[in-house]
Amino acid sequence: MEQDGITFSAAVPSEENVNLILYPRGKEEIAQEIPFPRQHYTGIVRTMKVEGISPGEYEYNFRIGDRVTVDPAAHVVRGRDVFGDAGPRGEHQVRGGFASEDFDWGEDQVPLAIPYEDVIAYHLHVRGFTKQKNSRVRHKGTFLGLQEKIPYLKELGINQVILMPAYEFDEIMRPAAPEDGPAGTPPLSSALQAPGEKLNFWGYTKGHYFAPKYSYSATKDPVREFKTMVRAFHENGIEVVMEFAFPDPVNAGMVNECLAWWVQEYHVDGFSLFMNQETANTLAGNPILMRTKLISGYFPADSIYQGKREHAMRSLAERNDCFLTTARKLLKGDENQLGDFVARVRYNPENAGVMNYITGHDGFTMMDLVSYDKKHNEANGEQGRDGAACDYSWNCGAEGPTRKRSVLKLRQRQMKNAFAMMLLAQGTPVLLAGDEIGNSQQGNNNPYCHDSELTWVDWSREKTAQDLTDFVRRLIAFRKEHRILHREKALTGGDSLSCGYPDFSCHGSRAWYGDFDYQNRHVGLMYNGSYAGEDTFIYVAYNFHWESRSLALPKLPEGMDWREEINTGDESCCQEPIREKEIEVPGRCIRILVGKKTLPEGKTNGRKNGNTPAVKEKAGSEAPKQEDRIKE
Repeated sequence: MEQDGITFSAAVPSEENVNLILYPRGKEEIAQEIPFPRQHYTGIVRTMKVEGISPGEYEYNFRIGDRVTVDPAAHVVRGRDVFGDAGPRGEHQVRGGFASEDFDWGEDQVPLAIPYEDVIAYHLHVRGFTKQKNSRVRHKGTFLGLQEKIPYLKELGINQVILMPAYEFDEIMRPAAPEDGPAGTPPLSSALQAPGEKLNFWGYTKGHYFAPKYSYSATKDPVREFKTMVRAFHENGIEVVMEFAFPDPVNAGMVNECLAWWVQEYHVDGFSLFMNQETANTLAGNPILMRTKLISGYFPADSIYQGKREHAMRSLAERNDCFLTTARKLLKGDENQLGDFVARVRYNPENAGVMNYITGHDGFTMMDLVSYDKKHNEANGEQGRDGAACDYSWNCGAEGPTRKRSVLKLRQRQMKNAFAMMLLAQGTPVLLAGDEIGNSQQGNNNPYCHDSELTWVDWSREKTAQDLTDFVRRLIAFRKEHRILHREKALTGGDSLSCGYPDFSCHGSRAWYGDFDYQNRHVGLMYNGSYAGEDTFIYVAYNFHWESRSLALPKLPEGMDWREEINTGDESCCQEPIREKEIEVPGRCIRILVGKKTLPEGKTNGRKNGNTPAVKEKAGSEAPKQEDRIKE
């Protein structure tokens, strides 16, 4: 766009005629139709400058042959202004538009570049997060409504939001063509009218990748509203990561151009990508994206960098489904999971981050994970055939809603256990929106086609779930307080500082010996804070058996005692020093102890430089070389 006009480009591989259609802003009637000159080619790209028009006056489409099509690189898309509106569409209803260029970013920096090890991520749907009537925001279901929730997220301890697709996509799934088979029955959505139409609430599909979703805008100016939202998040120290789905076949050049556009124009901090991994790997070499977070199923970072990562920050990360599966199995008490779980707790690649989560948009919520043994997807209209066949869930003794106090108490403890498993692992924890208030989707593990109370976060639970929310907030703060729980580099199990204690160790019925036999479901993990410049030790006692188990406590350096900080089964933790050689861990419970100095003021505890213990005595006997039998 220039002062004297606008230049349009259209990539057309065929020899068909191409026309530019101009519409008065907000209207479907054609104001002008101008043919592209055939002589203005660059490869297959046709270019034309139209003078005397301004972006505020017009919208546009291309006519290629006899087809009217929206510019795939349009910065604004009009015509799908109301989410889920399935009314009849004429060929001129959906149109490309122009973005307002003036926006004051102030002192906003892009990206915030929070290291993966310091990120607490929160995965949400822009519309679903605030659409429910009890969300306590004015602009429900919009970018502005999400901005209104910043104080809540900040208080919880969140410093990164991951947005499910917020680019312009068509949420109306039209009836399948006869050769594709019958479409499913309509979902529960008052917006849909035509038989066979379904709603794609999530948006993991092709779209107009350069435009923010118009129906997510409260002000009907999605460009400015999205930028305002990002600026507000950044002012509060919160990164914005967008999810994009690029189904095959995908144009690598377009993907690079698209992501660079969102970084430069919208100050987005990163992207979670659903696409061909081979193409995703090429993005790591884009100089514009070098400091932008790129998350995918798996980046072969060592191969990509060939051992020579030149920039300090890890920009690549993998979504760790392995953590989800192992943690869920162990949480419900399955055998032969302990070694794999400890390996996942330690997993922290040198050249890439790892995103750990236990729940996600395409499965059970945390509440449903502990409330249902099987999926209940009948409302999807697919006779229960859709969704994951196995969620590795356990209902704690009753399927779905119940009034049994024993079941409700156990579910509460199991949710706390799940949060602790995730937040105490070395990778980046990813919370699913609403899990911290016990949000439920009624056992539906694939509610992709619902724009209703089923998929909107149920904020009416906020008061009754206060105990769970407080626990999550406290656990996040505990993680942030102790750098040893979220190091940049992997824990080795060795004592490279020669301080008498390894950075990480496993303990069973005997100190320094983790017992990973097939039937065992309990282990103590000790972290030496000296390896993060701290004067503390942390001991996490996990017991996923239904009966209590004892775990040995390693002896601390002179002048230090164990004290309990967090207990998933008991709100009133005992703050008295624990001087026994072992602790009892109730069934399905996690106890977190901290080893702290207890000497009177003015005395030392034998540490040098305030961080490394000078003493080398161990619990009971000399600590052996690690024989934890952790599965790598």
